[in-house]
Amino acid sequence: MSGSLDLDENPSSEAKEDSKYIKLISKEGAEIVCSKKVAVASGTIRAMLTGPGKWKENSGPVPTIHFETIEASVLEKVVQYFYYKSQHDNTKGPIEKFDIELGQIIPLLIAANYLDT
Repeated sequence: MSGSLDLDENPSSEAKEDSKYIKLISKEGAEIVCSKKVAVASGTIRAMLTGPGKWKENSGPVPTIHFETIEASVLEKVVQYFYYKSQHDNTKGPIEKFDIELGQIIPLLIAANYLDT
């Protein structure tokens, strides 16, 4: 697992509550920082960030969400999908295939169901 994604901006430069980034933490403690704009492809994440109430995940300089049941490799693939979806949302015609390894299909389906993606 590489643990890094190609981001346009440096997340450490954001030190305010309305950060452009979100930190997702897997059950093993692996941290993945991604754009909040793409992470809201998940209905669950969107509800935590924009819903009513004071979610602890939405406090601090960078919103942080711990996923105690999602493995790091699965969470990384989910974030890759967020970026893929963002890139191809308004594409007309055929789009490039999103590759998924055979062994990740069931864990990804479970994560996608939980994340409402």
